[in-house]
Amino acid sequence: MADPIRIRFTRDHEWARLEDGRVVVGITDHAQDALGDVVYVDLPKPGRRVAGGEAAGEVESTKTVASVMAPVSGEVVAVNDALAAAPETVNADPFGAGWMFAIAPANPAEWEGLMDEAAYRAYVAEEAG
Repeated sequence: MADPIRIRFTRDHEWARLEDGRVVVGITDHAQDALGDVVYVDLPKPGRRVAGGEAAGEVESTKTVASVMAPVSGEVVAVNDALAAAPETVNADPFGAGWMFAIAPANPAEWEGLMDEAAYRAYVAEEAG
């Protein structure tokens, strides 16, 4: 995956990566695989304040619509506008070009409450039963 110190995961299957003091957010490979072909992405507007665990956007696939949750509280400072024209990028490169939005964190301690890669893998395995 990525640098384990700079990337964390949520129970809602978002990934969060620390980058230049902000938290970049996307959905995990597991999530995009479960969703199927992504056909539309609704992203939050820059300037919006979000709370950790709050729905900040939506992903629509050929199977369903799913909320994208903010992993930490703060202000949305960037969105990946390229996804409007190419939502399938979320499927093709969920940890890279398929990123969704970035948050300037209000409470850096929330980062510590997110799962590292090993904990996330165990969580996914447990969910699968």
